[in-house]
Amino acid sequence: MAWLITKYLLTSAVVIAVSEFAKRSDKLGALIAALPLVTLLALVWLHVENQSEQKIANHAWYTFWYVVPTLPMFLAFPALLPRLGFWGSLLACIAMTVVLFGLFALVVRRFGIELL
Repeated sequence: MAWLITKYLLTSAVVIAVSEFAKRSDKLGALIAALPLVTLLALVWLHVENQSEQKIANHAWYTFWYVVPTLPMFLAFPALLPRLGFWGSLLACIAMTVVLFGLFALVVRRFGIELL
């Protein structure tokens, strides 16, 4: 139980740090947010918990492919924000990302990559 609490605290500290840095500097906050800190923590947690190298490698592999269709959201959100407000833009970006993910999964399936 102590290990689970430690994982929660360290992982949540990353999110809190990003938001605190973003308050002080748009660029620094974005840079830290763009770093794969949560993924790196997950890889460390998997390793420390004695998961197989294959499982750890698969996590990194699939994370790459799952990130790709999320990238357009970072361009759409600032464009939508003045038109739809924060919550409207957020919902539109979530919907867009779900659609893009589905389309992306269909495209990469042709290359032997199964995401769904």
